[in-house]
Amino acid sequence: MLHAAPSLTAGLLPYTIFKNTRMTLTIHLLRHGQTALSREDVFCGSGLDPELTPEGLEMAQAFAAAYRAKPWRAIYSSSLKRGVTTAQPLCDELGIAMQVRADLNEINYGKWEGSSKKEIEKQYHDDYISWLADPAWHAPTEGESAIAVARRSLGVIHEIQREFDDGNILIVSHKATIRIILCGLLGIDVGRFRYRLGCPVGSVSVVEFSSSGPLLHTLADRNHLSEALRSLPGT
Repeated sequence: MLHAAPSLTAGLLPYTIFKNTRMTLTIHLLRHGQTALSREDVFCGSGLDPELTPEGLEMAQAFAAAYRAKPWRAIYSSSLKRGVTTAQPLCDELGIAMQVRADLNEINYGKWEGSSKKEIEKQYHDDYISWLADPAWHAPTEGESAIAVARRSLGVIHEIQREFDDGNILIVSHKATIRIILCGLLGIDVGRFRYRLGCPVGSVSVVEFSSSGPLLHTLADRNHLSEALRSLPGT
């Protein structure tokens, strides 16, 4: 039986801990594999939908090979192709239907999509400086704030908590979104998501939920990837 207890996330967002004294729910947050845009380190949010590179697909396959023996209850992905393609190999291995949620999509970078940091600093200087100072409330030009991302993505976490008492759940999502989820769960100021947590391509972070709330078990692990894949350029 689950019991809801109210709490605050990062002093900004309402968050609910679904208490369960007997069982543990474990959520694995996997960032998608490499794309050409992650390799080039340009802004690539929900406004762009690139495919994985061949190396990015290798990352997805490597995760599936390393984690297929784990007893999975469900697999969720963002609706963007780089998320779905990363989740697909494990779904195929296990015969599990993928649960696609657009609320797991990457932050919307608005006018910044596809541009480099240098280009944005020049073209949208004031917006860029405000965003660097506090991305929680200051969105990219015509884009989405971290607070907005937290509200939608934590909604999926709540959905999972209501659906599952225990077991392993995989979420395939994106660099900013995963870091924002982790900040929201761990009580870290959402506005610090860019400066407190790493999330390279193909990495997995693990959060365990118990009666005491969320516990970060693993951050940005890439041991399932070969050294060659871990050494690739990009973010």
